[in-house]
Amino acid sequence: MTAAPPNAVLTAFSAASDEQAAAAELADKLLHPHLGFVLFFCSVEYDLDRLAGALRAHFGELPLSGCTSCGEITARGYDHGTIVAIGFDRRFFCVGRRLVEKLDEFDLLDAQQLTDSLISECCNRLAGTPSENNTFVLTLMDGLSVNEEMVLATLNSALGSITSFGGSAGDEYRLSSTYVYSDGRFCSEAAIVIMITTLLDFEVFSTHHLVPEKTKLVVTAADPEHRIVHELNAEPAAVAYARLVGVPVDALDDAAFACSPLAVRINDGYYARAIQRVNDDLSLSFYCAVENGIVLTAMSTASILDDLDTKLSAIEERLGPAWVTLGCDCCLRHTQLQAEGLVEDASVLLRRHGVIGFSTYGEQIDGMHINHTLTGVVIGRKNRF
Repeated sequence: MTAAPPNAVLTAFSAASDEQAAAAELADKLLHPHLGFVLFFCSVEYDLDRLAGALRAHFGELPLSGCTSCGEITARGYDHGTIVAIGFDRRFFCVGRRLVEKLDEFDLLDAQQLTDSLISECCNRLAGTPSENNTFVLTLMDGLSVNEEMVLATLNSALGSITSFGGSAGDEYRLSSTYVYSDGRFCSEAAIVIMITTLLDFEVFSTHHLVPEKTKLVVTAADPEHRIVHELNAEPAAVAYARLVGVPVDALDDAAFACSPLAVRINDGYYARAIQRVNDDLSLSFYCAVENGIVLTAMSTASILDDLDTKLSAIEERLGPAWVTLGCDCCLRHTQLQAEGLVEDASVLLRRHGVIGFSTYGEQIDGMHINHTLTGVVIGRKNRF
């Protein structure tokens, strides 16, 4: 029995602004005879058509999937204007992927057919039939599609005991267009479902630093289809929220939303419902689903750094040092760290734990769409081959 080779999981990033140069740099660092799949996250500062062409030119027929970001997590920690990638060795990972378009038409039959085809593709001599013991699913979705909840719940029903996680694509807070990448092209109003089977140890996780307070706000008027809350406690939503935060309405910004989040209670857990922006009519747009009658709890924020280090250290105690930690990190966590002057301290922690990933417009875990979390998978080194 020997240890898995150093290239079982490789990571690379490029800060080159030229699309050809960036793709060439990734290929130089990742390509090897056993490379089977590449996952990447990229800034919308790139010309996406040119980037797609450059990736095709440098990686050929090799399977690639990815999405645009609201910031990247590279070997430097929090980053912007870059492209970051993870390469998976086919000797240790069997990867299947499917592009889902027309998200608003995705139903249980589609989900079951998709799941069955991925299970068939990922059944291999290395790990056998995909199961909760050897398989996880990554979902990447258009972050402005407002279809995450429906698609994720439907897919989760079909996946059964196989755990899933993921993130919603971003566009650097432009809130204009977000994209996923599959089969050589970037597309919107779409999602990618990636099934990964492996005998390497892994653990899917989700963590947040939020603490519930006593104050509650009831959604008394909302447009669920567009994730807009018009009223909280029967008054204009922005007015009620600004009073809660203790600032004038015109002072509400991303930092206020990041540092004073709201959450809905489900069973014994609290799941954040992040605010995206204040609208001209004093309504609030959210990143996650909101409905009439739901109760939102005011949340205070504990230390992101302490929570992050505690969570990942505990996982590494169980799995051994990480080959890589793939992280889908809420964009508002980065905003809060900026407000607190802690971005570099956080980057040190991310580097220490080998986190590679992106800042999202929403995170996904086992069929739920959530905010204000770091959600991902740690792939550890405990097993030997």
